[in-house]
Amino acid sequence: MSDRSLQDIGEDRSLLIVDDDEPFLKRLAKAMEKRGFEVETAGSVAAGRAVATARPPAYAVIDLRLEDGNGLDVVETLRARRPDSRIVVLTGYGAIATAVAAVKIGATDYLSKPADANDVTNALLAGDASMPPPPENPMSADRVRWEHIQRVYELCDRNVSETARRLNMHRRTLQRILAKRSPR
Repeated sequence: MSDRSLQDIGEDRSLLIVDDDEPFLKRLAKAMEKRGFEVETAGSVAAGRAVATARPPAYAVIDLRLEDGNGLDVVETLRARRPDSRIVVLTGYGAIATAVAAVKIGATDYLSKPADANDVTNALLAGDASMPPPPENPMSADRVRWEHIQRVYELCDRNVSETARRLNMHRRTLQRILAKRSPR
């Protein structure tokens, strides 16, 4: 690890990682400790909110979909307790709509899994003015459709019936689409 990276972290090196994928959580925690962070982990929304309330960290990496709820609840709690913390939302269900929701609530950045420790570190330490490079491969038509459905779903406060009505599609068809992972 370079000294420059350690300086970039700053005085407060506290990092909260919230993810319900135990092997991934342990690997990322160990990798982030090697990079100079003081890591605390949580495996659920409830545990993440408890840590964010009791000991709000300077940095956080929060999975979006957790077994007991939505990681954005942890983002809101942390943002309320510590407005200056840098928060990266991490998920296996990368969607523009959820990225927008995460940033509106107060996330600093948004990464899709699989993201490695270098991606997470770069996102946590990136300056506010840094722009990500353009994508190597643009989205497929299926992916654009899926992104649009996710955006409308988020705008309808995750109400399946209302989303289906607005998209002019059958509710069960929409439920099947929402249950699947995003297309490439």
